[in-house]
Amino acid sequence: MLLIIWHSRTGAAQAMAEAAHAGAMREGPVRLIAAHETGAEDLLLAGGYLFVCPENLGALTGAMKEFFDTCYYPLLGRIEGRAYATAIAAGSDGTGAERQLDRIVTGWRLRRIAAGLIVNLGAQTPEEILRPKTPAPDSLQNCHDLGQAMSAGLTMGTF
Repeated sequence: MLLIIWHSRTGAAQAMAEAAHAGAMREGPVRLIAAHETGAEDLLLAGGYLFVCPENLGALTGAMKEFFDTCYYPLLGRIEGRAYATAIAAGSDGTGAERQLDRIVTGWRLRRIAAGLIVNLGAQTPEEILRPKTPAPDSLQNCHDLGQAMSAGLTMGTF
């Protein structure tokens, strides 16, 4: 089963997670869960993970970091080798959040199975950053395709 863990402040990352979920449902079992509702037991039940969140101030959003802070130690040595991918909603860059997430899951020894997906929303002013956002259709399609591919790979035993 694919577990999609997400956090969103303005709606963009949530829309990305929902698009990935729609794609994943076409291929096999999947669960979509908000980061603040996710516990270690949820990760133990899944074969792979898609982490979806915004980048805030060049790093993971606080709620996604809190998820990792809460689940990290209870899962050490228990989920090694499982597949993961990332989808980051960013104002301009997104690589800071992706690097931080990659460093964290290195301790779990997860295996990245797809290049990071960064959706640049171009928000630069305080007003643009804080307003609700919807990613472009092609970006949502990329999220859909990522979810579908991950779910298919898990279902077939490729990952």
